[in-house]
Amino acid sequence: MTDQEIKELQDNLWHAADVLRSGAHLAANKYGQPILGLIFLRYADILFKQHKDEIMKEYEACKGGRAEKSLKEIAVTTCGFYLPECAYYDAINDAPDDANKATLVKEAMQAIEDENPIMEGVLPKEVYAQLVPEEEPELLSRIVRVFKDIPENCTIDIFGQIYEYFLGNFALAEGKDGGAFYTPASVVRYMVEVINPESGDKKFLDPACGSGGMFVQAARYMHRHNANNDEQANFRCYGVEKEPDTVKLAKMNLLLNDVRGEITEANSFYSDPYDAVGKFDYVMANPPFNVDEVVVEKVIDDPRFNIYGVPRKKSKSTKKNSDKKETVPNANYLWIGYFATALNENGRAGLVMANSASDASGSEYEIRKKMIEDGIISQMVTLPSNMFSSVTLPATLWFFDKARKKEDEILFIDARNVFYQVDRAHRKFTDEQIKNLGIITRLYNGDTKAYEDLLNEYKNELANAPEESDDKETKTKSYWQEQIDWLTERFPDGVYNDVVGLCKATPLEGEDGIIDQDYSLNAGRYVGVVIEDDGMTDEEYKEIMLELNEELKKLNAEAKELEDSITKKIKGLFGK
Repeated sequence: MTDQEIKELQDNLWHAADVLRSGAHLAANKYGQPILGLIFLRYADILFKQHKDEIMKEYEACKGGRAEKSLKEIAVTTCGFYLPECAYYDAINDAPDDANKATLVKEAMQAIEDENPIMEGVLPKEVYAQLVPEEEPELLSRIVRVFKDIPENCTIDIFGQIYEYFLGNFALAEGKDGGAFYTPASVVRYMVEVINPESGDKKFLDPACGSGGMFVQAARYMHRHNANNDEQANFRCYGVEKEPDTVKLAKMNLLLNDVRGEITEANSFYSDPYDAVGKFDYVMANPPFNVDEVVVEKVIDDPRFNIYGVPRKKSKSTKKNSDKKETVPNANYLWIGYFATALNENGRAGLVMANSASDASGSEYEIRKKMIEDGIISQMVTLPSNMFSSVTLPATLWFFDKARKKEDEILFIDARNVFYQVDRAHRKFTDEQIKNLGIITRLYNGDTKAYEDLLNEYKNELANAPEESDDKETKTKSYWQEQIDWLTERFPDGVYNDVVGLCKATPLEGEDGIIDQDYSLNAGRYVGVVIEDDGMTDEEYKEIMLELNEELKKLNAEAKELEDSITKKIKGLFGK
C-alpha cells in the first residue's frame, strides 16, 4: 500500500469506528480499549491466515514421524502465536448481530490468552458487554465490520501504523487522560534519530513506557537501517508502566509491531524490576512532569537516584504537618538522574522534560551542576509548543551519552520554529524536519556522510517530483528544493557549524559558557535569535518610514476632527 492509501484507510477506519461514541455505555476515556482490542483480533486473524498454508504444510510433512509437532508448536515458531478457530475474525463477524456478539469476542480473546501465555491478561475481554446496549444491540457488530475492511494482505508494519494512528487520535480526543499514555510519534522519531540505536544484542529501557511507542519507533528505525531478523530478535525492550490498562495497550503494541521485550506493571519511583543501574544500552521515555508526592525516604538510598542527588525541600515541614513523610519538591530530577545512572559505559539516553527543569534552582541546581561537570549531558533540544495533546507549553529533550568525546561542551538546539501546523491547536515534525534536525547531531559528531546521503536523497526526490499538484499531500519540486536549501544554507560546507537561532556547541568554561551562565541548560541562552533581513536599503527604509509618518499625521488629524464633532454634539444635547 502507498502512504496515501494507508492514510485513507486510517481515516476511514477512524470515522467508521466513531459510531462507538454515539451509542456505547462507556466513559469517554475508555473508548480506546475495545477498539484497539478489535484491531489486535483483526491483526492476529490476518497474520495467521498469511502463514496458515506454511503451517499446514509443515504439519502434514511431520505428521506420524519422529519429528511430529502439533499445529500450535508449528504456528508459534512460524508466526509467533497460535490462533484457535473460535478467534477467527470471520467467525465473529458472521455471527448474528445481537448481544451474544460480546460473548463471542470475550471467548475469542480468552482462547488466545489460553493458547499463548505471553498474552495472559492483556486483551480487554470484559469491556465488550458495554457495547451491546439494550436500545442498540447491533452496535458491536457494526464496529466489528469496520475492521473487516482492513485488507487481507496487510503487513505487520501497516498494522503497527494503524494501531499508532488510533492511539494518537484517542489521545487527541480524550485530552489529558489520553495523552498520558501517548507521546506523539514525530517527537519519538526525532529522539530515536538522535540516539541512533544500533541493532544486535542491546537492551533498551523505558521506565515510564505508556503504550510502548519508544520501543516501536526504535525497532522501526533499526529496520529502516537494514537490521536483519536475527539482530532485531536480539534487541530487547524493557518497559515499566504503573497503569494496568496502559500496560495492556503496550503489550498489544509490541506484539502488533513484532518487538521483543517485557512490560512490567510497577511504579518506577519505588520499584526497580530490571535492576537498572549501569545495565542499559539505551534509555528513552516521556515521564510525567512535576510529580511532587514521591516520599524521600523511599528513594534516598536508591542508587538509581542518589548517585547525582535526590531533590530536597529547602525547609522541613511545618509543625502542623510534621507527622507527614517528607516528599521531594519535584520529581523531575529523579527521572533525570535515573536515566543517567541506568546507562552502561557506552549507553545513550533521551527523555522529554518540562522546560522549567533546565533552569531549576535549589537542590535541583546542585544535581544539574554535578551532571554537567560529569560530562554525561550531550545535547539539549527545545521543542515547539503544542506538540503534545495534553501539554501546550514547549518541552525540552535531554540527551545523555556515556561514551561521548566532547565532555567539555554541550550541543544546544532551539527547534521552536521547526514544525508543521496540523490544526489550530496541534503541531508535529514532518519526516523531513526530523531528518533535518537529526543531521545537526550527525554533523556535530563528525558524520559528514550522513549529510551527503540526505542531500542526495532530497536531490533524487526533486528530480522525480511533479512541478505542482492539487493534492496537498503530494510533495512537489518546490518542497524538495526547500529541503535542499534548508541544509545547504545552514551547513554550506557539509560540516557542523553554529547557526544563530538554531544550534550552538557551547563550552562549559569561558565567556558566555555554561558555567558562566550559572549552569543553565536553556537553549535560548546560547543559540541566540535570528534577526531577519528585510532586504531594504537605508534609503528605501527611510522613505517607507516617512510615508508611514505622513499617514499617521492624517489619522491623528481625522481623530481630532471627530473628537471636536462629538464634543459639539454633546454640548448641543445638554446645553453645556
